[in-house]
Amino acid sequence: MTPNDQQPPLITTNSPENRPESPNRPSKIAKLNLQHNEPEPQPDSEPEERETSTTMGQNPRATIQRYLIAIEYFGTRFSGAQQQAPNCRTVVGVLQSAFHKFIGQPVSIFCSSRTDAGVHALSNVCHVDVERISKRKPGEVLPPHEPSVVKKAVNHFLQKNEGDIMITDVRCVAADFHARYKAQERTYFYRLLSGPEHPSTFEKDRAWHVPEELDLQAMQKACKALVGLHDFTSFRASGCQAKSPIRNLDELNVIEVLTSPYFPSATERETQNLVGQALSESNGGLSCSNQNKAIEESNLGFGMRRRHRCFVVTARARSFLYHQVRLLVGALKSVGTGDLTVSDVERILEAKNVTANGPMAPACGLYLAHVKYDLP
Repeated sequence: MTPNDQQPPLITTNSPENRPESPNRPSKIAKLNLQHNEPEPQPDSEPEERETSTTMGQNPRATIQRYLIAIEYFGTRFSGAQQQAPNCRTVVGVLQSAFHKFIGQPVSIFCSSRTDAGVHALSNVCHVDVERISKRKPGEVLPPHEPSVVKKAVNHFLQKNEGDIMITDVRCVAADFHARYKAQERTYFYRLLSGPEHPSTFEKDRAWHVPEELDLQAMQKACKALVGLHDFTSFRASGCQAKSPIRNLDELNVIEVLTSPYFPSATERETQNLVGQALSESNGGLSCSNQNKAIEESNLGFGMRRRHRCFVVTARARSFLYHQVRLLVGALKSVGTGDLTVSDVERILEAKNVTANGPMAPACGLYLAHVKYDLP
């Protein structure tokens, strides 16, 4: 049902069963026919309806509630977030189908970030307008669902569809709250695995495997050259529709972390405990690189595989250009392998031409981590 469709009369808690009949009050049937034939009243001409709409952050039309929804998904089997051709499986398409099954009518969902095919999300955000119509009495409008009910019910249907997407949070917001345009900041993570051996099956489509060793310090220096307000034309894919290539990159850094999933063997646990105790007694810290080195030097035994070094690049800004993060990571990886220097990265940035840049990183290692809002 679209916002322009004629709506049934609002049934409030002040129902005829709870108040005495007035001899001057028209019958219920007459009132329904009158409202059906007359134009829909504006919100400011219906004080009772406007008062009801202030609860739960409802829209001016009190029968419709806008919800802000946080979702996580494993992007490998999605053709992207945005709705596309009917035969393409998308994040929005799967969500809209689940909502349709829940409330019995179609809805339109709008995402804060339109991730590409294969890109994952720890927390993407979208909004949806829902009008709760009684399934037992068609045409009867009921009060909006509580956010917890929406989360539980929609997740029930999502788990029946591959199980690679889930709602993590729901909140009622005002009618004019837009998930994309109200976003103040977006944070992306990118995972790289460094090592000669093929990655574990459990890492399939979850990170970019780089066979070469990566120079962490060189990559960190390159990050500093890219942070700030710049013309990022060299880090903007040719299909980008943004009006301006100017972006303020608030954060870009890379750190080494433990590989995930992490299941330590008995030897590994003993080694880490001994190393950790020795460093603790000397007031030292046990870094990820030290832990990985201790594991490498231990006796792995038959069937135990060596772990890759794992690096995470963090990029944070109000908004990004098309493929900007993946192009940034591609350049950082080249610095880490020694194919580029920090000066080369500065030259690429100043060239203001994407052809001056190298290949971008694959989608499988990219995660939308967080979308920040100013919420009450």
